[in-house]
Amino acid sequence: MKRLVELALEQWRVRPGRKPLVVLGARQVGKTYALEQFGRRSFSAIHIINFEQNPLFGDVFKGALDPVRILQELALVQGRPIDVSADFLFFDEIQECPRALTSLKYFAEQMPGLAICAAGSLLGVHLGDVSYPVGKVEELKMAPMTFEEFLLAGPDPALAAHFQSLCATSLPSEAVHGLMWREFTMYLAVGGMPEVVAAFQSLRADLWNACAEARKIQERLTTNHLADMAKHCGKQNAMHLERLWQNIPSQLSRDQSGSAPKFAFKEAVPGLRGYERMAGVIDWLQAAGLILRHPIVKSGHLPFAAHAKENFFKLFVFDTGLLGALSRLPMANILRQDYGSYKGYYAENFVAQEFHALGWQTACWREGQAEVEFLCEHQGRALPVEVKSGQVTQSKSLASFQAKYHPPLSFILSGKVPRGQAGITKRHLPLYMASKLWS
Repeated sequence: MKRLVELALEQWRVRPGRKPLVVLGARQVGKTYALEQFGRRSFSAIHIINFEQNPLFGDVFKGALDPVRILQELALVQGRPIDVSADFLFFDEIQECPRALTSLKYFAEQMPGLAICAAGSLLGVHLGDVSYPVGKVEELKMAPMTFEEFLLAGPDPALAAHFQSLCATSLPSEAVHGLMWREFTMYLAVGGMPEVVAAFQSLRADLWNACAEARKIQERLTTNHLADMAKHCGKQNAMHLERLWQNIPSQLSRDQSGSAPKFAFKEAVPGLRGYERMAGVIDWLQAAGLILRHPIVKSGHLPFAAHAKENFFKLFVFDTGLLGALSRLPMANILRQDYGSYKGYYAENFVAQEFHALGWQTACWREGQAEVEFLCEHQGRALPVEVKSGQVTQSKSLASFQAKYHPPLSFILSGKVPRGQAGITKRHLPLYMASKLWS
């Protein structure tokens, strides 16, 4: 399946003075697959050093972290030489060998011509426990597959190409919008975990079986994430992590105003109240990539951090498919847009997920009774983005923000059939075009 991260990897490959690359992201979002495909496509040879599969690789790093010695011994262990000038060296599951992560500093200093990359499950959780090579590596964050990548993996390449041609001032026709919306509702149910997408797309001729298989994999993935919590945090902490993570869907359904509410600490984990007691749990889930933390600000001015409080935020699940599995919402309900008490939050979770994949700096604006779901930093301005799950697009809150802060552009994302709007400052876009606000 084509991943948009391929472009970033290619840019890294040809960049003068590149540093070793560390790829971060939740487990099973496709890091290993993307890097393997990149290595095989762009280099004369790829050397995958998987520290989980072969503990002997880890033994190589017990001595002095001398790049020449390390490469010589890695070549001996794997049984083939490594060409520093032409090959790609990939340290996979690097969290199993912290000294290998530290060694990237010496590779950057002493062997800058070598193309070397590292990735691993829960790497974000482990970074604080090792001597991280600050300033000596580049980082690339991977997220679940976006809606665009979902289309690229689908049966209609022409539809995917048409989506890529869209922009905020070039919207789809009503006929094409219907096709896009059908795919969008499927994406909300399936999500962007590559294994789930692959299974769904291979079976989608029989939609019932495709959905059943997708949900089965989603449930297994959530079980795997829970097992990670138990493995790395101990029984007590894992219990708190599990309860908080599984509590997010019910938190999303608390507020019936149509927008995801502020996270309520007292309702998340029995016996734990207040941000101070739950900060470690939230930080772990965020470092593991399982939640998206969205600050709530009381000003429309930048920077967001200056107007945010540490304990005032929303939490979203990092993948809409796993949100459905966690909330036990049947996929059939999602496909017919029958979300029950979750109406509105699926749309907002999707937008948060798309913005996160793009690396955009975002926040939620709330002053008095007015609230706009997203502020996006763009060219030195905070631009408001209102999210509507249905066809009604009137928004008093957006009007309040515009009157107070006069943004050059405002956006409403909804299920409404798109209309031409060239040159206007308030733009109406379909929800599935969240990634196209200023493309």
